[in-house]
Amino acid sequence: MKITPTDLPGVLLLEPRKFEDSRGFFAETWHRAKLAEAGLSIDFVQENQSLSRQVGTVRGLHCQLAPHAQAKLVRVVRGAVFDVAVDIRPGSPTYRKWTGAILSADNMHQLFIPAGFLHGFVTHEPDTEVVYKCSDFYAPTHECSVRFDDPEIGIDWGIDPKNAILSDKDAKAPTLRQFSTEEVSI
Repeated sequence: MKITPTDLPGVLLLEPRKFEDSRGFFAETWHRAKLAEAGLSIDFVQENQSLSRQVGTVRGLHCQLAPHAQAKLVRVVRGAVFDVAVDIRPGSPTYRKWTGAILSADNMHQLFIPAGFLHGFVTHEPDTEVVYKCSDFYAPTHECSVRFDDPEIGIDWGIDPKNAILSDKDAKAPTLRQFSTEEVSI
C-alpha cells in the first residue's frame, strides 16, 4: 500500500495495491500492522456506508467534538467523489486550510482524516456508495456541521454551490466563523 502525506499534516492518501486477473481483483484495504509501521496506528470502532443517488450531492462538512472526536478512513465502493478534509484545530498552523482527493471505486484510493478535521464530499457519479471507518462511536450530542460553501474556507467543489443537493441539516449549517472550535480535539 502506498501512503502519501497531503499538504495538511496527518491527512493521508492511501492507495491499496490492486491485483487483477480473469476473475476480477483483490486488494488489501486495511492492515493494522503495516499501517502502524508507516506511523498510522489507530483503532476503528465503527464503519458506516452511505448511498448518494444523484451527481452533485454534498455531504458535509461534518465532525464530532471531544471527547468523541473521530478520525476517519474514507473510501468509495461504487461511483466517485471529491473528498475533502478541513483543519479546524485551534492554534494549528493549517487552521481553515483544506485538502481534497478524488476517491473512486476504480482508483480505490482512501483518505485518512484525523480527529480535529471537518469532512465532506461531493458525488461525481450517480448511485455513489461511500464507506468509512471511525475511531469513535457516533455521538449525536457531539456532532457538528459547517457550511460546505463557507467563503472563508474557500473549497473548490467543482460544482455550482447553488446546484448542490444537500440535507436540511447541511443547508442550515453555520459558517466556521459562527462555529466555536474550542472543543475540537487535536
